[in-house]
Amino acid sequence: MSPFPVPARRAARRFAAPALLAATALAVLTACGTPSDIAAGSAPSSGAAGAGQLRVNLSPNQNRVRATKIDAIANTVPAAIREKGEFVVGVNPDGAPPLEFLATDDRTLIGSEPDIAQLVADVLGLKLRLENTSWENLFLSVRSGKYHLGFSNITVTEDRKDLYDFATYRVDQLAWEVRKDGKVTKISGPADIAGLNVSVGSGTNQEKILLSWDEENKKAGRKPVNISYFESSDYQLALRSGRTDAHFGPNPTVAYHVAVAGETRIAGTYSGGGASVDGRIAAMTVKGSGLVDPVAAALNAVIKDGKYAEVLERWGLSNEAVPEALVNPPGLPREKT
Repeated sequence: MSPFPVPARRAARRFAAPALLAATALAVLTACGTPSDIAAGSAPSSGAAGAGQLRVNLSPNQNRVRATKIDAIANTVPAAIREKGEFVVGVNPDGAPPLEFLATDDRTLIGSEPDIAQLVADVLGLKLRLENTSWENLFLSVRSGKYHLGFSNITVTEDRKDLYDFATYRVDQLAWEVRKDGKVTKISGPADIAGLNVSVGSGTNQEKILLSWDEENKKAGRKPVNISYFESSDYQLALRSGRTDAHFGPNPTVAYHVAVAGETRIAGTYSGGGASVDGRIAAMTVKGSGLVDPVAAALNAVIKDGKYAEVLERWGLSNEAVPEALVNPPGLPREKT
């Protein structure tokens, strides 16, 4: 999620502790009633207002947005997959709402990623089978052909394109979370964080961006940033108590927390690709499998008919929408060796 030599996935996974899921679920229940409430409202596209109004269905009965089969696209799926009629998709539900996490039955995979995977499977005329796996095994299983697709907030990188093909479906974006009543109103560049107490996940892409901004401030003679590191949702307590002025994290998890808890707001966003490239999140298949073009076509079909927008709105992620799915666009630069 940045041009720095840190695994792109980490930025979206540092805050995947069970505590976050529990806290988020509690916030939803407090603000919206029972967990069986189907999404009946959403965060605005900026994620900066309307906090506490996102209704999220946490039950296993998801009532997912569904699409219809398009024969012209379905017929381009490799014959072996068409004949079996099953679409095996790997996800890594490590407790990071709203991307992918477990429902209240602690078994059913829910979130924006499973929902978009379902749309793709529908257009291709295939039965979706979601596989719960670790982040590391996800790549191995896609590469071996055990999974047809990885659908788990995966960033396109030049290194990954050597082994996999990608069809993009979301913007890779980071966000600055601040208290509603705090002194920080807007963060758009290094000067805006000079002298602030900022929290971030250690070893993440956003940490690399934060450190580069801090260096820029020092060179310009501005005050340094005081950085605090958190590995879970503990950052939320630090922010609420005033121990930190801002938190820098993945936009999906930040926007979700803002929308359901109603205690904070987003003061600015920044590309997960940094200044060098437009970061993109994509569905991933093993290189040369013959699936990437059908998947991209299916994504473009649901983008065009509005089903895609419905899913993003349902999870408060409208600000990460893309106008079209691209196949193997420029990715994050190669890691230096």
